[in-house]
Amino acid sequence: MPDDVEKTGSFWEHLDELRSCLIRIIIATVAAMVIAFCMKDWLFVVILAPAHGDFVTYRLMKAEPVGIQLINTGLTEQFMMHMKASFHVGLLAVMPYILYVLFGFIAPGLYERERHYAVRVVGSGYLMFIIGTLVNYLLIFPLTLRFLGTYQVSPDVQNMLTLESYMDTLVTMNLMLGIVFQLPVLCWLLAVTGMLRHEWMTRYRRHAIVAIVVVAAIITPTTDAFTLLVVSLPIWLLYEVSIWVVRVTGKKRN
Repeated sequence: MPDDVEKTGSFWEHLDELRSCLIRIIIATVAAMVIAFCMKDWLFVVILAPAHGDFVTYRLMKAEPVGIQLINTGLTEQFMMHMKASFHVGLLAVMPYILYVLFGFIAPGLYERERHYAVRVVGSGYLMFIIGTLVNYLLIFPLTLRFLGTYQVSPDVQNMLTLESYMDTLVTMNLMLGIVFQLPVLCWLLAVTGMLRHEWMTRYRRHAIVAIVVVAAIITPTTDAFTLLVVSLPIWLLYEVSIWVVRVTGKKRN
């Protein structure tokens, strides 16, 4: 039995504790959102940076400067995008505290070994999510934006992207890459439970590469082979890292 099982209270005491946790989470999230909202100039300098021709990725690639023109078509659109950006940035910033509060709520009901694994899974999962969003922001999204934002079926048709389209694409791709980057964490968890072996991952590497290309095509629906390669490469590297993680975990289990 867990060490603290004798300290467990009634259902209503647990419900009160959960309510207290949720209140703290809501307060922290709102506070972070308000801070992000007040930092509008800095916030949108960062968010809109990939739309400018002098973005760091384009400079490193020595690509020809191409500016993406963004427009607003709705009366409330800019304010709503400001709110949306503030919420997502605030939530991402306060997520470690949210995870800490939730872990504090469930920890008394876990065995010591389960607590250890929970800390590792949650901590590494959050770290990999941040890395995934950074890879998207610095590499995948700028290349996708540059290709799709300048693509023309005819010189008579000019591209003018809406702010809403830009924001929705950025947020969606950040979320998708953050989820994809959970692969090593998921593989480690499966390896710990004995449900995954590195021999299987090595044997089906070719199948995995095909699946990776399909996933990359879904994340960046372009016909540009270079962009598809750029997206596929980090995911393939994640798969190779996952094989190493599973191999090391398997040796420790044996």
